[in-house]
Amino acid sequence: MTIEKIKWGSAPDGKEILKYKLTASDGAFVELCSIGAAIVSVNVPDKDGKLADVVLGYDNPLSYFDDGPCAGKCPGRYANRIALGHFTLDGKTYTLPINNGPNHLHGGPAGFQNQVWESRIDGEAVEFMYFSEDGEAGYPSDLKVVARYSWSEDHVLELTFNAVSGGPTVLNLTNHAYFNLGGFKENVLGHELCLAASEYLPTSETLIPVGDSEPVAGTPMDFINPKPLGRDIKADFPALKFGKGYDNCFVIDDYVPGQLRKAAVLSDSASGRRLEVLTTQPGVQIYTGNWLEGCPEGKGGRKYHDYDAVAIECQHFPDSPNKPEYPSVVLREGETFSEAIIFAFSTI
Repeated sequence: MTIEKIKWGSAPDGKEILKYKLTASDGAFVELCSIGAAIVSVNVPDKDGKLADVVLGYDNPLSYFDDGPCAGKCPGRYANRIALGHFTLDGKTYTLPINNGPNHLHGGPAGFQNQVWESRIDGEAVEFMYFSEDGEAGYPSDLKVVARYSWSEDHVLELTFNAVSGGPTVLNLTNHAYFNLGGFKENVLGHELCLAASEYLPTSETLIPVGDSEPVAGTPMDFINPKPLGRDIKADFPALKFGKGYDNCFVIDDYVPGQLRKAAVLSDSASGRRLEVLTTQPGVQIYTGNWLEGCPEGKGGRKYHDYDAVAIECQHFPDSPNKPEYPSVVLREGETFSEAIIFAFSTI
């Protein structure tokens, strides 16, 4: 395993943008960058041993700032949506920027995903650190977040988050990488997805959960057994109409805080590539890239189109700060937020 540190450019404010290349002995490699602690590329072999990049991204580092897809980055302070940009904690109401219809999304326009994180090589891993000040984007209390990535010889990309706060706050962290296991030769509607989730969270038209989870059985939301992403994506079903495809949080079966559970398996029969996703978090948001059209120019001058890639975002539930019945997202002084996401690549 080798790790290379590369100066990739400069941010508009002059901060240095760094990229890291982690390469296994067989040549398979991952690239990360300090904008939003992002996964820039994942180059893994197909069934014939040919490497291809299976992650959506850009050649120009400046395209990672303020991009609509949030490609490969770690949004925060709260990944996903908070209804109407308001939540109450310990009797005090906090107001957040509105940037997704009537709601707050991914920490707002100045979220973690649009910041240059501090970074370093630490042994056989790369660590990114971001310090969020009390009041940033309306959130209470100082917060220090560390995202640590490692890449193994057997093509496992492990991401761990650790965070501490100077006082009470809310926190939800994920990675927003988009995958196309065929190397973007076709869109992902032919990819098969299997989820360890027998329930999902129905939402309003603005994609805010409306309450209790419901069974996926008998609905287009059922991925208990593998099926192509495109099989039911045009079904006459509220969840699919609201988001123009899948953009929904699924409840991972048998969730136990702190324990790794298999969340998803994505496979592409044409290339023979397979991705298994494990996490310690209670939910997984499946987003089929329904609004990729018009996003920044991709690698090699590629133009991305709707459904060209799928995001598998392991996280806590949307709008949890306003729903006390959901697993808690409150972090208090003296506590440590600690979660993991594992992306394990193989061939069928």
